[in-house]
Amino acid sequence: MQFSSVLASPMLLLQLCINVLQHIFSSFFSKVCYWTPAKSSVSPDDRKVDECKIKDATTPTSVNYHFTRKCNYKCGFCFHTAKTSFVLPLDEAKRGLKLLKESGMEKINFSGGEPFLHEKGDFLGKLVQYCKQDLQLPSVSIVSNGSMIREKWFQKYGDDLDILAVSCDSFDEETNQLIGRAQGKKSHIDNLHKIRIWCQQYKVAFKINSVINTFNIDEDMAENILQLNPVRWKVFQCLLIDGENAGEDALREAERFVISEQMFQEFLERHSSVSCLVPESNEKMRNSYLILDEYMRFLDCREGRKDPSKSILDVGVKEAICFSGFDEKMFLKRGGKYVWSKADMKLEW
Repeated sequence: MQFSSVLASPMLLLQLCINVLQHIFSSFFSKVCYWTPAKSSVSPDDRKVDECKIKDATTPTSVNYHFTRKCNYKCGFCFHTAKTSFVLPLDEAKRGLKLLKESGMEKINFSGGEPFLHEKGDFLGKLVQYCKQDLQLPSVSIVSNGSMIREKWFQKYGDDLDILAVSCDSFDEETNQLIGRAQGKKSHIDNLHKIRIWCQQYKVAFKINSVINTFNIDEDMAENILQLNPVRWKVFQCLLIDGENAGEDALREAERFVISEQMFQEFLERHSSVSCLVPESNEKMRNSYLILDEYMRFLDCREGRKDPSKSILDVGVKEAICFSGFDEKMFLKRGGKYVWSKADMKLEW
């Protein structure tokens, strides 16, 4: 078409102008829509989230939920101290647990503080029931100091619990008193044996956790452990966490409990005949656990302190887990994945 004929047609000229304007605006808005800020204007946290979202986020196969910090013991090396008395409402805690299950969680471990302290264990029992009956998790476990556990709890909630771990650092009552693993003059050891009988009676796998420190490093626990016959005996090296049991803002001063790597290895060698022993040095322990605090925030312990993520209740599991510092290879190396459902343990009750 010749240019003169275009001029002779006002309608055609108008259409041509509209087409030109549409092209200009389309080009402009496409640049705006796909514009991204320069790297210098993106915070490190934002970049970290983006990088984590690009690749698949870690699956939270096994999670430790410290839903309360309150405790009736005063263990000198405690690295999850009572800095707050906050506990999530039951419905919110259940919502978070459901999010974890939907993200691939197979095992939940409830801890504290002392988890049986809140609402005399009923809050804990309801969480245990929910995880086993509603979420149908393969494994539900608890770590407790054992002081608040009553037989009626087993009668009400025991069917839904796979593993109960009771903390015991010494089989000498005086040593337990020095450590702070005691309440008044009650026998921690007698209580341990009583709970062992209940676990047998109500078909709950029994486990023992021990923190090796300067007060119990020379003790030989083999005979007592063999007598109690736990499915696992977790042996931890005393660990310092800034702001918890070390540093100016800490509620504990655990420096006097710390032992060397060599001392820890000597303790392990002395107990090498105990087949259920599962050792965990500071190196293995620091970043091989997925830990949720009372606000359902993942805690990153890689820098020797507990740096919290945002709560999974606010941002979801995949975003929050990017800030957990979790090392899945170390988790597997330390034996974090094992036969953890009592239905698969083939125990003789």
